[in-house]
Amino acid sequence: MSNDGGDNQQPRLRAAGAIAGIGSGSTKVAVGHGFDTVKTRLQCSPPGTYSGAIDCLLKTLRNESLRGLYKGASPPAAGQALVDSVLLGSLHNYRHILFGLGMTEAAPGAPEERRLTLSAHGISGMFAGLTSAGLSTPLEHIKVRLQLQLQSSASQREFKGPLNCARKIIRAHGFFDLWRGFTASLVFRANYFWMFMPIEGFRRTFAKMRGTPLEVNKTLSDFLSGGLGSLVFWVMAIPADNIKNRMYASPLRLNPRPTFLSVSRSIYSTSGAGGFFTGLAPTLVRSFPVNACAYFVWEGLMKNF
Repeated sequence: MSNDGGDNQQPRLRAAGAIAGIGSGSTKVAVGHGFDTVKTRLQCSPPGTYSGAIDCLLKTLRNESLRGLYKGASPPAAGQALVDSVLLGSLHNYRHILFGLGMTEAAPGAPEERRLTLSAHGISGMFAGLTSAGLSTPLEHIKVRLQLQLQSSASQREFKGPLNCARKIIRAHGFFDLWRGFTASLVFRANYFWMFMPIEGFRRTFAKMRGTPLEVNKTLSDFLSGGLGSLVFWVMAIPADNIKNRMYASPLRLNPRPTFLSVSRSIYSTSGAGGFFTGLAPTLVRSFPVNACAYFVWEGLMKNF
């Protein structure tokens, strides 16, 4: 991107993306956690529990009140800011690396200037996603287990909070079981290729509209590009997200522990190919406003460095 060093030859503070990512991650939690709870319950609850996203939403509100939608919010509230800091900070730096490796093209109207190719934006996103997987996996693991507790009374829940959940996971299978589902997390996060390449593509498309009746200003361009790019990302990433979350949600003392392939086979045998896309509808509804706002915040903060 031209504003974060990806398309610009001028070096910029390498910590800038990480610092701005904290604001992006906090925005995601504030705007979208309730939708994420609905998606997770649709993916991980026994077949027949809910007839769809609206049924899940209404049952959650009826049985657990609005607070039920925000179960598991404390791990991402603290952790999403750190995860996005790693994701966007490393994205910022991978773009610098690929720029230095020559994955560039002439900028339109200014052939003496260079910018990253669209594929370089995608590759930067993929490596940034993989880089953030180590931190995101235990946080998401805890979040999913907390989200799936349907009891309205805290005294009836298996996990009393994120720390209690972490202790019980470690007690059941050891410290590294916090990273249960890590393989699926890597596959899921590699799909950030499909987040950041489309975002840049949309930004360039909006830039070409300048001087036409369809022209949008830079602020709206960033907002729309972030939202539209996230829709592409989730269509590509939702199968891995289903596998990942079901690995997280498997019984604590299950032996042998679930693998990427065993969960994939289970989804296919139970629900067919469509089972890999469970939860896509609420995800897309959530994705546009959450990621449009988060990307807008990130770009805005980047301008201050």
